[in-house]
Amino acid sequence: MLTDNLPRELRITEIFHSLQGEARSVGVPTVFVRLTGCPLRCVYCDTTYSFSGGEKFSFDALLQQIRAYRTPVVCVTGGEPLAQPNCIPFLKQLCDEGFRVSLETGGAMDIRDVDTRVSRVVDLKTPDSGEMHRNLYENMALLTRHDQVKFVICSRKDYEWARFKLDEYQLADRAGDVLFSPSHGQLAPRELAEWILDDRLPVRFQLQLHKYLWNNEPGH
Repeated sequence: MLTDNLPRELRITEIFHSLQGEARSVGVPTVFVRLTGCPLRCVYCDTTYSFSGGEKFSFDALLQQIRAYRTPVVCVTGGEPLAQPNCIPFLKQLCDEGFRVSLETGGAMDIRDVDTRVSRVVDLKTPDSGEMHRNLYENMALLTRHDQVKFVICSRKDYEWARFKLDEYQLADRAGDVLFSPSHGQLAPRELAEWILDDRLPVRFQLQLHKYLWNNEPGH
């Protein structure tokens, strides 16, 4: 949480305007604010350039850039945004300013202090991610229908594990959407789609749109 001795600033890797590539608002024009830093090292990570570096911006400077895009939807992502304590008050300020806000978080950080107006997209790490042991399962009880849970599936083993978690935590009833996404280049999308249909899972299959439109280039 923000305290009096913390400046109202964040370390940012990039800010850009693009189409949302995944989750509930896929295809919607969105301003992305990518925060620097992440405590996880998932084997399939496609934003390793955000682990370090970046530039510090005040909240006011960030809001000025965001407003310039004249787009009402903002996605705060990373890295791991919640690794920076000031992410919490910044999300609140975005909501206070009238933006529709989503947060992409890796599931290892506590989400309880995130403003409930934010759609929290919680990425539960599967066995093949290499970071399954970092999942904070206490977050599952905090989910609402405004939130989303994502599983990046690398293999049949990952799929079976995700299917178990879906049932164990009754995620289809807790969250507004449960997203199953094939790990790009590791699992054929059609294969995952067929598993979901065969098992009649109450989930949403998704592909990462930005990987097909812009080859996952930074800034898109």
